[in-house]
Amino acid sequence: MDVVAVKFKNNEVFVPEVLIAARAMNGGLAILKPYLAESGVEAKGTAILGTVKGDLHDIGKNMVKMMLEGKGINVIDLGVDVSAEAFVDAAVENNADVICCSALLTTTMDEMKNVVSIAVEKGVRDKFKILVGGAPITQSFCDAIGADAYAEDAATAADVALTFCK
Repeated sequence: MDVVAVKFKNNEVFVPEVLIAARAMNGGLAILKPYLAESGVEAKGTAILGTVKGDLHDIGKNMVKMMLEGKGINVIDLGVDVSAEAFVDAAVENNADVICCSALLTTTMDEMKNVVSIAVEKGVRDKFKILVGGAPITQSFCDAIGADAYAEDAATAADVALTFCK
């Protein structure tokens, strides 16, 4: 998946090829997971992942999930239409290193700000990092809402998330 990620960043492969590679990786992991568990191999960290409330798009989120798993990160996928409170609660319950929020619609972007606000309100903002991404998201938006990082694509999201893992 690291090779696919580099090629994806360089526009040498596209979404269909990434999805095929991810299916192959998931098939291999399904076979290997019991052996990895027996040998004591542990995840490099935990990420909470989802598409924010009001947004039902999941292709980008699913690509991020595959890239995160390819980096050895345990992913808790909350799905789509996820409330800010659900992101924060899941991060606390799972002792997550990072929350990864996705949005495709400009009308749902502000839900990412709510994730940051609820983490602050609950006094857990320092327990994990918040990573945002999606087509309408920019670095300036990330900075404005107080998130920790912005990723312009799935491969970059996985690289950034890995740096946040303990």
